[in-house]
Amino acid sequence: MEYAKINGKEYQFVVGYGKNNELRKGLNDLTKKIFGFDFEQWYQDGYWKNQYIPYSLIDGDKTVSNVSVNLMDFKVFGEEKRYIQLGTVMTDPDYREQGLSRVLCERAIADYRDKCDLIYLFANNSVLGFYPKFGFKEVKQCQCVKKAVAIHTDVSVKKLTMSDFNNRSFLIDKVTNAIPISKVSMRANAELIMFYCTLFMKNNVYYLDDYDAVIIAGFTEDTLKVMDIFCTKDIPLDSILNALANESVSRINLFFTPQDTSSYETILFEGDETLFAMRKDLLLLKSNQFMFPILSHA
Repeated sequence: MEYAKINGKEYQFVVGYGKNNELRKGLNDLTKKIFGFDFEQWYQDGYWKNQYIPYSLIDGDKTVSNVSVNLMDFKVFGEEKRYIQLGTVMTDPDYREQGLSRVLCERAIADYRDKCDLIYLFANNSVLGFYPKFGFKEVKQCQCVKKAVAIHTDVSVKKLTMSDFNNRSFLIDKVTNAIPISKVSMRANAELIMFYCTLFMKNNVYYLDDYDAVIIAGFTEDTLKVMDIFCTKDIPLDSILNALANESVSRINLFFTPQDTSSYETILFEGDETLFAMRKDLLLLKSNQFMFPILSHA
């Protein structure tokens, strides 16, 4: 058992304990308190495996602070990369301003600094001054958008029901065997996709049988927001988008960067979070227009 002494107070320090029911409950309690969701159903469904590694501090029997390491494999501009994403950064309100998150971030960075091409995270606007203290640099992301063109298509669109085990298994197969459609493409991480598709986006999963393609997308007023596409065939992106866009759609926003951006307007992405990164691929990302796929956020 390992302990960390911070400002004269001793905390139990635990790492990678997903299968421990008691410790997992502590993490879920804190996550629900801070973010309003938890990981329990994701775990019970069998999707929390080896790529999500929480680093936590415990006071007595209460988890009070956490930073999670996410092992991420990407294909970035044609090259295979191992990236580390820090996520679920949180501290119980009663324990803030004590340096707990700082200790956890330093430990996670030290553990993986020499084992990856990039360490990165997405920070909300309230903590933008926190992460540069560790050496992180802000990286701008760009989004591809375009006007929708009304084209009649006979391609059938089926909505997948994420409460159905067979539909979930079908989705996992498509994600696992998909060919990269984006310049920065997450690989071998179906469990993270399932986290989104069984929780936040369970009503936004569509299948196009003609193209053997799954689309994760939502409609907001006149805009089609495409989170990601998983296709086993080399199908033109516009063909897939035209099949899903209905007559009320006048604009398409992509939340990934397609291989061919020539038919899109590329704009500065202004979301609720800011990307910070460090390590050797920092310059590569800063010198290109790109977006991390939104479903790769942990």
